[in-house]
Amino acid sequence: MSEKRYASSAVGKPLRGEAIVGKRPCALVTGASGGLGAEIARVLAQKDFDLLLVARNENKLQVLKEELEAAHGIEVQTFPCDLAREDAALDVYDYVLGRDLRIDALVNNAGFGDSGAFHEADWSRQRNMVQVNVVAMMQLTRLLVPHMVERGCGMVLNLSSVAAFSAGPYMSIYYATKAFVLSFSEALFEELADTGATVTALCPGPTATGFEASASMGSGSAMFRHAASAAGVAREGCEAMKKGKAVCLQSAFTKAMAFGSRLVPRSVARKLAMRMNR
Repeated sequence: MSEKRYASSAVGKPLRGEAIVGKRPCALVTGASGGLGAEIARVLAQKDFDLLLVARNENKLQVLKEELEAAHGIEVQTFPCDLAREDAALDVYDYVLGRDLRIDALVNNAGFGDSGAFHEADWSRQRNMVQVNVVAMMQLTRLLVPHMVERGCGMVLNLSSVAAFSAGPYMSIYYATKAFVLSFSEALFEELADTGATVTALCPGPTATGFEASASMGSGSAMFRHAASAAGVAREGCEAMKKGKAVCLQSAFTKAMAFGSRLVPRSVARKLAMRMNR
């Protein structure tokens, strides 16, 4: 992040929209053009949230906007943005400030994976993965949480993964980013205790979102043979966020992985992950 631009941003500035009585809560959802992000947006729309949807694909955002406004009578704003670009999170924040939006729920869902040996991987794709999965998530959290603390309420939902519980040969950077998201979210959960703001890490197992194809894993990947539905994962994640849970272990598979990671040697865990990722 540009230090000069960060210093000049209005972190901690009260948003005028916060004074509007009776206004519906607003949620900012990244990676909202499809998959889990779109399903989370649908769940929040059903719960009467206005929405700010962020993703690269402007056309898909517009289609989702029209769907949700027609179905639920809420207000949906869209902000096409590539979070792989440095300081893109600041552009999102400038949009929030410029429209006096009160962000009651921040959903850091944007992210992607890649498969293959690290030493053979495309460097720019690996770098962009860290930028989207980690840096943009950190930036948006840092920019918006001070407003939540000032108000004494607010929720953050960060998308981690079952991958957070092990090293992941042949998906090394993806697994590492999700471990960061989980550790960061749990730490921030404790820091924010008694402020009224909460942070939840959603850790789904394999989910039918198109991730398998986008990560170049091929259609025969063993871990996706019994993938959970994106709609179901979205409902559970939003419910955990509403309850203020630190971690949402979304499925029995994820719970088993979390528990098993404490019992088996790390050498065993990483070899099992390697078998699934190849």
